[in-house]
Amino acid sequence: MKLSADIKTTMDRFHQVLDVGTNFDIVYHTLKIADRQACLYFVDGFTKDEVLLKLMQGFVSIKQEDMPASPHDFAKKYVNYGETGLETEENTILTQLLSGLTCLFIDGYDKCITIDCRTYPARSVAEPDKDKVLRGSRDGFVETLIFNTALIRRRIRDVDFTVEIAQAGESSHTDIAICYMKKRVDEQLLSTIKDRIDHLQVDALTMNQESLAECLFPYKWYNPFPKFRFSERPDTAAASILEGNIVILVDNSPSAMILPSSVFDIIEEADDYYFPPVTGTYLRLSRMTFSFLSLYLTPIWLLLMQNPRWIPDWLEFINLADEPHVPLIFQLLILEFAIDGLRLAAVNTPSMLTTPLSVIAGIVLGEYSVKSGWFNSETMLYMAFVTVANYSQSSYELGYAIKFMRVILLVLTSLFNIWGFIIGTVLIICAIVFNKTIAGKSYIYPLIPFSWSECRKRFFRGRLPHTQKN
Repeated sequence: MKLSADIKTTMDRFHQVLDVGTNFDIVYHTLKIADRQACLYFVDGFTKDEVLLKLMQGFVSIKQEDMPASPHDFAKKYVNYGETGLETEENTILTQLLSGLTCLFIDGYDKCITIDCRTYPARSVAEPDKDKVLRGSRDGFVETLIFNTALIRRRIRDVDFTVEIAQAGESSHTDIAICYMKKRVDEQLLSTIKDRIDHLQVDALTMNQESLAECLFPYKWYNPFPKFRFSERPDTAAASILEGNIVILVDNSPSAMILPSSVFDIIEEADDYYFPPVTGTYLRLSRMTFSFLSLYLTPIWLLLMQNPRWIPDWLEFINLADEPHVPLIFQLLILEFAIDGLRLAAVNTPSMLTTPLSVIAGIVLGEYSVKSGWFNSETMLYMAFVTVANYSQSSYELGYAIKFMRVILLVLTSLFNIWGFIIGTVLIICAIVFNKTIAGKSYIYPLIPFSWSECRKRFFRGRLPHTQKN
């Protein structure tokens, strides 16, 4: 619907659509500019009051004979602010107004002058709790999109770095920023991503990036291994962009979605590159080893407990010291769920009660649970190791994928012994091998298809690329 040049018609329409009488935070201010009636609409809390006040003071001084004939000339001459625009479509004006822009309507002009003097409530760009590093930058993404793009732009001062804006959601009109480097990005993948975002049929991205991820890649939802890498670190996002990847930022979300991502991309962390190559390689290989052990330690131990004759003499100490009162498979499964229960309790526990809860949980699930006969001490030991090993990498999604595969492997091993262990291992391999990135490539490249040079980069941290000037 086109905008009317009559200010009264425009104000009646916007008062009705915005329900100004009910919505206390939708503010309008009428004023005189020369001999014409004008009106400002803005959302309280989204506008820099001092900027708006200076603009209004300037409008008062405009004389009748100086009034331009077109809104374009008026905006160019009298709206002394860096970010302004002209809009004629009502739906576009409403969306921009509710996004925080100030809208100026002047009698006789059939265009709205938008002034981007907005400010959003935002927390500081402190280091994220999850993606911490031993050495390196201490800033992190926040829930404000423009802050996040600025954090990346600060690190990539190149004209090829591009940030495109898009919107999704019939009700939310959520802003989505697509960040990439020209000449390095996969153009076909970029075109596919933009096309899918443009054709999203969704009412709102209620869960921000998770909602977007499920819309972008709705296939093979039953495979728990993550298709995307998430990071709250701007240095990680910038490095990924420079490597030719695409980074998607969603407004109201403090993390970046990096794609395409293989399992080796997800396992990588910033600490691998903030230390010398030898130390970085050690950290990377240790993380991979711990992830493997967290998947196979308890199933292999259960298999050996079911077949004690297979245990060599030098491993006799892993045998149970006491006769189990509860079957080992039930002990392991109960602890798997109990650990998740403790994790959920820790998230929802007030900070002042975190320490008492940890002490109580340690006593109850430690000494008392063993003495009561519910659990054997060996079961507690191996599950404790698995829990700690699960936190050796930062991806929650990968951690839960490993957990689900471990539970399936435990159940199959318990039911079918060695054949169950083999079947479970085959299922895990198939879940990884037949998984695909959003670009349609192998999830475990460079193992399949094999590339020795890329394998060396994935497993061993080499020297960072550099150029030397003469």
